[in-house]
Amino acid sequence: MKALFSSLLLVLASFTFSTSAHADVQPDNPFPRVKLVTSHGDIIVELNRHRAPLTVENFLKYVDIGSYNGTIFHRIVPGFVVQGGGYDEELVAKKAGAPIPNESGNGLKNKYASIAMARENDPHTATRQFFFNVADNPSLDPEDGWGYAVFGTIAEGYEVLDKLAEVKSMPFHAETGWRDFPEEPPMLIRAEVLPQQ
Repeated sequence: MKALFSSLLLVLASFTFSTSAHADVQPDNPFPRVKLVTSHGDIIVELNRHRAPLTVENFLKYVDIGSYNGTIFHRIVPGFVVQGGGYDEELVAKKAGAPIPNESGNGLKNKYASIAMARENDPHTATRQFFFNVADNPSLDPEDGWGYAVFGTIAEGYEVLDKLAEVKSMPFHAETGWRDFPEEPPMLIRAEVLPQQ
């Protein structure tokens, strides 16, 4: 009986841990802020939960469990985007959760310093990778079809984004077959949700 009770406590403890780990982050905060500590300086992004609730919650969960820590910005296209969140320094893909619905029709635009979700050709394939627009990119907004879902913008650290955008990339990376891979990939050292104001 004692062993059964101990087992039951263990199961309950595991259940509590798993549900709390996936609880909403600052659920009553419409504009949560996240600090991104990069190898080129700090960026603070303000997320828009009103316009992109699913995308914001998805991003915050990766931040909350530390899944973006120690990742690289693996794609830098001058005058276009800086993309990251998917790979570590060894170019090993980080574990991704289920894809989320595309919220690109939310009225937020792919303008300079906005943050948006990267995806494959299928519009509903975004998981964890994100990008910063380093210019106004109206071609990424929805017109006749699906666009790329913007879910926030930089509040502080524009100069850091500009530094990241200046990192030299190679047209083709032989090891991976990727295009626009940085010669020296910048690091996302740590991402953390800032205290609610």
